[in-house]
Amino acid sequence: MSANKNGDGGWKTFIWNSEKKEFLGRTGASWLKIITFYVIFYGCLAGIFIGTIQALLLTISNHKPTYQDRVAPPGLSHNPRSEKAEFTFSMSDENSYKAYVDNIDTFLVPYSSEKQDNPQKFEDCGAVPKSYTERGDLEHDVGVRKACRFDRSILKDCSGSSDKTYGFDVGKPCLIVKLNRIVNFRPRAPASNSSLPAAIHTSYQGNLIPIHCSAKRDEEADKLGPVDYFGMGSGFPLQYYPYYGKLLQPQYLQPLVAIKFQNITKDFEMRIECKVFGENIDYSEKDRSQGRFDIKMLIKS
Repeated sequence: MSANKNGDGGWKTFIWNSEKKEFLGRTGASWLKIITFYVIFYGCLAGIFIGTIQALLLTISNHKPTYQDRVAPPGLSHNPRSEKAEFTFSMSDENSYKAYVDNIDTFLVPYSSEKQDNPQKFEDCGAVPKSYTERGDLEHDVGVRKACRFDRSILKDCSGSSDKTYGFDVGKPCLIVKLNRIVNFRPRAPASNSSLPAAIHTSYQGNLIPIHCSAKRDEEADKLGPVDYFGMGSGFPLQYYPYYGKLLQPQYLQPLVAIKFQNITKDFEMRIECKVFGENIDYSEKDRSQGRFDIKMLIKS
């Protein structure tokens, strides 16, 4: 019993020693010194941290990444999206392609004319491919820049105005394709026809990044059928570039190309590759979306 009392007394004495005027083993003066030390110590650490962050922020642009030397050429992406880029549907079953149709509908909403009627944000940049639309340097004090209008009606049969199912109900599906955004990137058109597939030599026009789709396997080429391209030419016109970033061009819409497969062989898994062609657009085996994409399409009769 006395041991418990002694133990209790030792614990209480450690918290407050009335004889030595100590709290937790330290006098008031000792506590004042150690608290002052740690306040100064951690204050200096916080100051160093804040100072380095501020110094870093002074070197970073609000409009453009400081280093873009490791940014790959733009990826090529498509809508609708599907798991593993595989499209399987039946013309007679609306539910089998409804998700694809809904995906395109949602994607094209910003491209409706009523969404681009503000003259303070949008301007017409011509109906034929032209050279880049320069809107000043990124760091210039011009502020928010206008963007070129791109009305979905340009996509014709794949615009959704006359065909609400984008061709899926008749086995002639559309894909809506875009080049992914890179701040201040200027895609360069092919220097000559020699770098283009023979199929688009006659249709290619300047100031355009052309796109072409073909069978992934040469022996399946006859099963793909004709492919139509809708947009401003059969590619991406240069006047929509460069892109100035979300801060300066929050309303920016990149140009689109609609691809319509007119007669893919039914009940056959078709492998298709689509590629864009430009002087500064490369391809990589490690990144299958860099400058191109592959899809599988199975249309059930």
